[in-house]
Order: sequence, then C-alpha cells, then structure tokens
Amino acid sequence: MTIALADLNQMTLPEFAAAIGDAFELAPWVAEAAHAKQPFATVSALHQAMMAAVQAVPRERQIAFLGQHPDLAGKAARAGAVTDDSRKEQASVGLDTLSEEEFARFHRLNDAYKAKFGFPFMICVRRHTRDSILEQFERRLPNDAAAELATALQEVFFITRLRIAAKVTGVGMPEVNGRLSTHVLDTHAGRPAAGVTVELFEFAGGQPRRIAATVTNADGRTDEPLIAGRPLPIGRYELQFAVGDHFRSKGIGAAEPPFLDIVPLRFSIAEPEGHYHVPLICTPWGYTTYRGS
Repeated sequence: MTIALADLNQMTLPEFAAAIGDAFELAPWVAEAAHAKQPFATVSALHQAMMAAVQAVPRERQIAFLGQHPDLAGKAARAGAVTDDSRKEQASVGLDTLSEEEFARFHRLNDAYKAKFGFPFMICVRRHTRDSILEQFERRLPNDAAAELATALQEVFFITRLRIAAKVTGVGMPEVNGRLSTHVLDTHAGRPAAGVTVELFEFAGGQPRRIAATVTNADGRTDEPLIAGRPLPIGRYELQFAVGDHFRSKGIGAAEPPFLDIVPLRFSIAEPEGHYHVPLICTPWGYTTYRGS
C-alpha cells in the first residue's frame, strides 16, 4: 500500500515512523530525524532528508547502521531471517537460488569484505545483474576505509530511494526506473519490419538467460518496452532478431540457409535509470545498430 505525500506530511511522529521507518534497515531513528523537517515539498525531498539524517551522524554510528544489513546471499538471507524488503531485493536478482559453488563464493567475499571494513558489503541489487554484483565485490575490496564507507552510503541512497518511491506517491518522485526498447527497420523494403521475433538475454555466470521474448508490431516496434518500470540492471545483454524468417516471408534472399538468420546484438547497460534504445537496421545481407533514445 502506498501513502500520499500530502497525507504523510500531516502524520504524527509515531504514524510517520510506522509508515516509512522500515525504508532504512532496522533504523527507526532515521524517520524520527526526518519527521522534524516536514512538510516535504516533494517525495525526493523526503528521501533526501532521510539520507541527510544518516550523513549527519558520527562515523561510528554510520558503521553500526551498515552493520544491521544482511550479507548478500548470506546464511541469514538463505534462512529467511532478514527483513521483507531485503528478502525481496535479493530474490529479484536470484541470490536466493544460488548453487552451492556460487553460495561459497559469496560467502568468501562477504567474509573478506567484513574483515577489512567492519560492515557488510552494500549494493543496490535491483540496479545490478548477478555478474555485476560479483564484479563490484572484486573491484571494491581494494578500496581504503574512507572511500568504501562513502561508496556504501551511496548504495544505501540507491536502495532506500527505491523503497521510498514504492511507499510514497506525490509530486517530485525520485527517478528510479530505466527503459530498454528496440525497433527493426527493413531498409531493403524501406519500411518498418513487422512480425520479427525478438528475444532478450541477460548474461549470468557467463551464460545467456532469456528474460524477454516478443514480436515487432506494424511500426517495427514492440508493444511494450523490453524492460520498464524498474531500474535496468547493470550488466551484459544480447538481443536476437529472427530476420531470416522475416525476409523469407517476403520472398527475399531465397537461399537456404539464409545469409542472415538470427542477428545477435550484444551490448552492456551501465545506467540503471537511463533509456537504452537498441534498434536493428537490416537488409537480407547486412545490418547495423546504434544507441538511440
């Protein structure tokens, strides 16, 4: 259930804390500090006030706050002994279905990270693929303590921004969603290519996993974006376009097998809140692409 910002601005401290206090993991004091700043003109201002409360406390309290978060794919998460938000977030990227080998790798990284920094590895999993999370783990382990604390708090910003956006509605919503779209242009015919099967794959553990499949409409576009209404997970992807079937249905490029059958476009996403438009411009004998908007 969501709450209107106008209603939230009228709430007493206990009501305010009960409504949104759990956005910051086991830290009701964040909501208590933010309540003193109401009313909020925008939902983004509300979230910024809550983050400001975390930034304002001493380093020791920040580390204690971070320490209340569960390990990624840790024993507590595996046993379900975490907050509902954390459980859903880890499940969204498949951290609840790891193999024993993958679980052991996360366990080793968690232990090494906590031994060095004194708090769990923080990352907004909804903005990443599983491969990207592991890459970030390896990349951030060499950081010094000050740099890593700043990075961890930035990840808290991303995590809680998504949680607040899911809880509160009103003017000035935080920008938390990205969009991935495509279209196909048949330059041999000089028109959009309708009826082309398009599949989207995400790479996990170096292997492709299909996450969407659709068919282009009369405009050569898909009826819905391939990903929308959520952050675009940072990672590597591949679009596959069944252009051989399309040109065969038009009686073009009659050779069997066709010169172009399935056209793959492999690309990466680095901006979770961005718009990635990845079109295919093709003939029966060649193709090109670009990043549009």
